[in-house]
Amino acid sequence: MATDYSELIASQARFFQSGATLSYEFRLGQLKRLREMIQKNEAAIFAALHQDLRKSNFENYVGEVGMVLEDLRYGLKHLKKWMRPQRAHVPLSVWPGKARIYPDPYGQVLVIAPWNYPVQLALTPLYGAMAAGNCVVLKPSEISVHTSALLARLIRENFSSEYLAVVEGGVEATRALLAAKWDYIFFTGSTRVGRIVMEAASQHLTPLTLELGGKSPCIVDASAKIKVAARRIAWGKFFNAGQTCIAPDYLLVQEQVRDALVNELKVSLEEFYGTQAQKSPDYPRIINQAHFERLKGYLGEGKTIIGGQFDASDLYIAPTVLGEVSADSAVMQEEIFGPILPLRTFRDWEDALNQVRALPTPLAAYLFTESEASEAKMRSDLRFGGGCINDTMTHLAVPGLPFGGVGTSGFGAYHGKKSFETFSHSKSIFKKSSWVDPRLRYPPYGDRIKLARRLMG
Repeated sequence: MATDYSELIASQARFFQSGATLSYEFRLGQLKRLREMIQKNEAAIFAALHQDLRKSNFENYVGEVGMVLEDLRYGLKHLKKWMRPQRAHVPLSVWPGKARIYPDPYGQVLVIAPWNYPVQLALTPLYGAMAAGNCVVLKPSEISVHTSALLARLIRENFSSEYLAVVEGGVEATRALLAAKWDYIFFTGSTRVGRIVMEAASQHLTPLTLELGGKSPCIVDASAKIKVAARRIAWGKFFNAGQTCIAPDYLLVQEQVRDALVNELKVSLEEFYGTQAQKSPDYPRIINQAHFERLKGYLGEGKTIIGGQFDASDLYIAPTVLGEVSADSAVMQEEIFGPILPLRTFRDWEDALNQVRALPTPLAAYLFTESEASEAKMRSDLRFGGGCINDTMTHLAVPGLPFGGVGTSGFGAYHGKKSFETFSHSKSIFKKSSWVDPRLRYPPYGDRIKLARRLMG
């Protein structure tokens, strides 16, 4: 029997309606408390992430804790400015008066977070909802069991549940939460589950953000600096053992530099993880047995160029590059979400473009080139959420860049100011002066249409 969360939701509704979350002082204090909670418990967070994903402390900081703290630093610096009303132009047709846009919190927000970055992808949207003045229920993934339990405990110890609460549990808990009425829903996860969340939100006409995934291409043309490209591709793909929604999902390499890139990928991977990545303290593991079995199934598709080793008892799959993969194979049709990188070649830009367009719109795209013409073609010809030129994944680390998908990779965005805007409704108010009352709009109109045309045309 599903748990009833009605009392929790009702208590948050009462707290929000009291106006307690609206002031700058309250929001600033709560964001500082969140920052302090993270900083004081860094060691415990690292330990939980290691238990769930075997991540090194460096990856734990760079990909999780540090990302949240950077967004918090940016938000704390700019919050007062973001909260100010914005002036809007007033046309002569409605003069005299003043127009303002007021950022208004939605109210009660549900944040559903995934398992692959269980700290960053839970706390970054949480920060945005808090900055905007909302109450939040956070639903972390039951798959990252240790990190989710830690977040639940820390938030319970540092915040009142009528303001922030964490609901643990599996599919039934998520279903019960989705059945309730929310003012906003923020979901990060797969496209399949995203459709379920969107359908649930539609029952109450609830606005939402969907941060999904997809087949993110990494294109390497003949002009690229191959050694640098290989190092940055290997880092982006095998960080967190490839369990990253914006990791390069497949390589498209111009034919004449294919062999050189493969050779440099081998060199980079050996530099990163040694000759046996399983023994490296810096190489994570697959989250659970089900995902391990799913990924192992891809290893038989195409020809193994690099890696291919696995150990079920250790949830280990080596950094792997596959060649000679067909366009209709499962590894090229499904989001991989693991340390397996299919490699295909292309002749020219039109060929590369056609291969990318044959797949759903990606969350990210990457191009390695020294050609300004290729850069321009990427920007104009490819449709994707966001990406990098001559790097992978680092666009996510720039607070000033909104992060989000398009098409099947999701909609809506967050990070930096965009997080505040995502969780705020733009309330528009026009204040009309009562000192003067022009008769233009009042009947009888006579021939005033001529004046209306001059003012409004």
